Amino acid sequence: MGDDEIAELLDSPERLVTVCAPAGCGKTYQGALYAARALANLNRGRVLILTHTHAACNVFASATSSVSARVEIKTLDAFIVEIARIYHRPLDLPSDPAAWAQSQDGDFAVIAERVAGLLVSRPMVATALARRYPVIIGDEHQDSSSAQHQLMMSLHSAGTVMRLFGDRMQTLYGNKTAAERQADQVRWDELGDKGKIGTLSNPHRWHDGSVDLGRWILRAREALENGEAVDLREPLPEGLGVIRVENRSQRHNDFWLNPDDRRPIDAKINRLPSMLVLSRNNDTVKSLRVFWNRRYSIWEGHTRYALTELLSALELDCGNVVALANATVSFLQKTCKGFANRSHADRFLREAREGCISSARGKPALLQAMAKELVDRPNHIGVSRCLQLLNGFVSEEAGGFTEIKIDYRREFRDAVSLGGFSDSSIALREINRRRAFIRPTPPGKALSTIHKAKGMECDHAIIMPCDRQSFSNSAISRCLLYVALSRAKRSLTLIVPHDDPSPLLLLD
Repeated sequence: MGDDEIAELLDSPERLVTVCAPAGCGKTYQGALYAARALANLNRGRVLILTHTHAACNVFASATSSVSARVEIKTLDAFIVEIARIYHRPLDLPSDPAAWAQSQDGDFAVIAERVAGLLVSRPMVATALARRYPVIIGDEHQDSSSAQHQLMMSLHSAGTVMRLFGDRMQTLYGNKTAAERQADQVRWDELGDKGKIGTLSNPHRWHDGSVDLGRWILRAREALENGEAVDLREPLPEGLGVIRVENRSQRHNDFWLNPDDRRPIDAKINRLPSMLVLSRNNDTVKSLRVFWNRRYSIWEGHTRYALTELLSALELDCGNVVALANATVSFLQKTCKGFANRSHADRFLREAREGCISSARGKPALLQAMAKELVDRPNHIGVSRCLQLLNGFVSEEAGGFTEIKIDYRREFRDAVSLGGFSDSSIALREINRRRAFIRPTPPGKALSTIHKAKGMECDHAIIMPCDRQSFSNSAISRCLLYVALSRAKRSLTLIVPHDDPSPLLLLD
């Protein structure tokens, strides 16, 4: 459907409209314009835009800046937590549900289920919310859980006009089972029975880039959705390139090329002012950072998985020196290179177990100093000071620490900042608040997993490696490949091996 047809559908008296929104086809453009038009007709209340990521919040905030006084933009999790905080007693939750969820390994699903149940059992709560938010725009609805979907439908039943945007080809399944994925599909299909549905088809993202590339990506999406392979045979559209090289690494999820094979990739990155390099796995992203001698940063997104695990340990094991030392090692091995068991971690853990009583010199003495911070303060402050010491050793290139490289700098810096708070739960809330407010964007040239790049756009992108291990013939791989393909506006390069390429690619 054209832009005018979609706008007419959104403005229709239908109380539920679902828009299938392929990447780059004007979802934010349509949502923001609709928000402004809806506000003009509202006598009370606000328009609420709910997203799944803080990156998407940032995009919508920019697009709706002219009407920001009456538009609220927040993640769906944040909205659910706000409701849970107000009704925490009937929900049998503590007064700070977010901190409670973080103590449960960051699992907000229980809160969502209880809040969704509350809106069903106490419809007056849903009615009150519908009065406050007579219009809700839901972004990336295909990623909503069963409970999140139920919550949205309860608000719709209570009177909210609902406009849902989503694309099942951009579903990132996570750890969902086959049954859960099937249930998601059924819910998506049922939306068409409950209201009107339309499909965006104008490749807005590429209007100031390569329009031919945008049209090709829409055809690639159609092929992937229909169970077919993406056609990479000549002629290719302007902006699309394929480099056939063989990954020489023998290690799982690692990547390495011989000098001749890497030359065209290096030339492309050096020639262009910006580049986002996308890969499926965290381990491959870390390997690619080494591949380019750490010249390019890893885009860390908003979620801090290693930090969340560390904070959980601080909540559960406060006062237990050995447990906190193990949690610190786990954090360091996820965010840094070089803090290996034999070279550093084993001695650090031994010092923590023994209370730092042995005589030591050189590198062992520095590891002992780190452990001593935990022994003296077996809490978040001790962990913070321990990490701060390590950061100093690395910066000063102290003996025995030159091989340690901090790959996830933002996450490491957030962990160091824990020492500035009275307790770890307050620290987590403040760190999340700062990240939500600042809404950082990746540097000009960066490495990222496909998952963390979802919702972003860039001028130039490289997807590597496009092999069977990264993109098998599965529903999850089809979605991931499409998300990766649809990020770049001007140029897209696929790094494809001769041996065992992805079966999702139709090659010569």
